Amino acid sequence: MFTDSNPYFSVPHPFTAYLSPWPQHQSLPSEIALRSMQSLGIQLLSEVKELEASCLLQLRHLDNEAKVVVDFLKLQSRKVDLVLQHVLEKEVQEGDKLLGCQFGGSGIRLISPTPLPLGEHFKTTLFIHDELIAILCFVKVLANHLDTTHQAADPSAPEQYFIDLEFSKILDADVEQLVKASLTVQQKQLKLRKLARDGRE
Repeated sequence: MFTDSNPYFSVPHPFTAYLSPWPQHQSLPSEIALRSMQSLGIQLLSEVKELEASCLLQLRHLDNEAKVVVDFLKLQSRKVDLVLQHVLEKEVQEGDKLLGCQFGGSGIRLISPTPLPLGEHFKTTLFIHDELIAILCFVKVLANHLDTTHQAADPSAPEQYFIDLEFSKILDADVEQLVKASLTVQQKQLKLRKLARDGRE
């Protein structure tokens, strides 16, 4: 996942993922089937975000007086997103819960107590809380890396692995969400670094 050949960059950021193994003999679902697998909460959040992106894009072409309207609509949209995310968090999630540490438009990196089988597919639900994102997709295991820094800090700690996974089936709108979120996270991180540098000077 994290190579120069990937079309999208990734950013370090915590999130939650639920993984369910997908049968090897079963083909991956079509886009229509993937949409039908989405929970009601994910469907609503996706539709709201698509409508929001479309409306805000049109409003940006208006004059400066529209800025107040745009800011108000962003606030209203965030309130709706927060309510939908609360609904999602109450849903019972399928699969094993793992913590994520890096994401981008091409794939994700998770932290796991055990390695996952290379080349296998998993049905996955991603929750990136800070960016109000919930996505259902399929991922393929690319690599397992033993986290040596984890054990160096505490030799008695159990082993943990970084698992690199690429998206094997994901909706285009969800890729767009992840790309936008990764850019937003990167901008926030750069601002924090600048503030830290300015504080040391």
